[in-house]
Amino acid sequence: MRELRTLDLFAGAGGLSLGFELAGVGFRPTFAVEIDEAAASTYKRHFGTPVYAGPIEDLEEFEPAEVIIGGPPCQGFSPLGRDRDDASRAEMNELWRHYLRAVRQVKPKAFVIENVPEFQRSAQFAHLLQLMATDEDLSPYSYGFGVLNAADYGVPQRRRRGIFVAVRAGGDLETGPNLPWPPRPTNGPDSPGAIPYRTVRQAFEGLEPMPEATDVGLDDENRQNLHFRRQPRPMSIERYMAIPEGGNRFDLARNRWDITPDCWRNKPTGTTDVMGRLWWDRPSVTIRTEFFKPEKGRYLHPDEHRPITHREATRIQSFPDSFEFDGTKTEIARQIGNAVPPLLAKAIALHVFEQIERAESSSKS
Repeated sequence: MRELRTLDLFAGAGGLSLGFELAGVGFRPTFAVEIDEAAASTYKRHFGTPVYAGPIEDLEEFEPAEVIIGGPPCQGFSPLGRDRDDASRAEMNELWRHYLRAVRQVKPKAFVIENVPEFQRSAQFAHLLQLMATDEDLSPYSYGFGVLNAADYGVPQRRRRGIFVAVRAGGDLETGPNLPWPPRPTNGPDSPGAIPYRTVRQAFEGLEPMPEATDVGLDDENRQNLHFRRQPRPMSIERYMAIPEGGNRFDLARNRWDITPDCWRNKPTGTTDVMGRLWWDRPSVTIRTEFFKPEKGRYLHPDEHRPITHREATRIQSFPDSFEFDGTKTEIARQIGNAVPPLLAKAIALHVFEQIERAESSSKS
């Protein structure tokens, strides 16, 4: 098996790199860039590769690689970033240009840009497509893009991400928007054999319903233990008890108006995920960085009166239990919520490998 070196930009804890590694076709991470110190430490711990833990703007030379992967910060495009000031949003939105700087310098066989779906409806993305046609360093690539749902690729979570894949053209792989798309689903109605989506029940299999631990620690086999609970106030527990599987704050208001917070009493409409319970036999909703706070979304366990644990969140994200994180429990939660689900990344990696092989083999024949 030949080796394909990967350069991971805006790497986070390494969800993309892990997926490329799990693909088992020769991808090997050799360098990463990540400004968050805890995430950079996690990446280095798992992959054992050098990590530049600083602003990408300050990095002049990128390491050589056959494939560049990464997700420029999405707060400028995401609906969750609407409260940012204009200057902050503009700074975030410009970071993807440093990704292209790396592409121009390294000239990889392929590159992958991951972001929120909104990025692909932005003026910046329109400019990217224009550059793919006119820039001499980008025009030799064939590309494809679209919004992928992680549940279609074996992840027990409905998480939509905008993915852009470019492969250096050759043979019968022509430049421009000609890359086959999307990667073949492994689950859902469009997958071969219509394999069912993975569910929360499958993800949580083997985990004790009410863990004793209350912080990050080690288990009996000296491995990192992320299956720990919060210690909510008695009033919070009463509120949880009023919400059935799949329910939310509106069920709380119907069942226990007396303990419903005023902010929800005075807002009879709005999101249906706040103070929501997950369903056992469905994929989870999108896991975000504050999944341990039920007031932020549908993060209550399907029937236990508690938020999901960090371990449950990593499983929903499709990280193996053997993957260990550095940092405080809040820093770890941020890494989990920001990560690309490794099984989604694996499907992208296999697609990239197939197209690299196609371009190279047809060029030789």
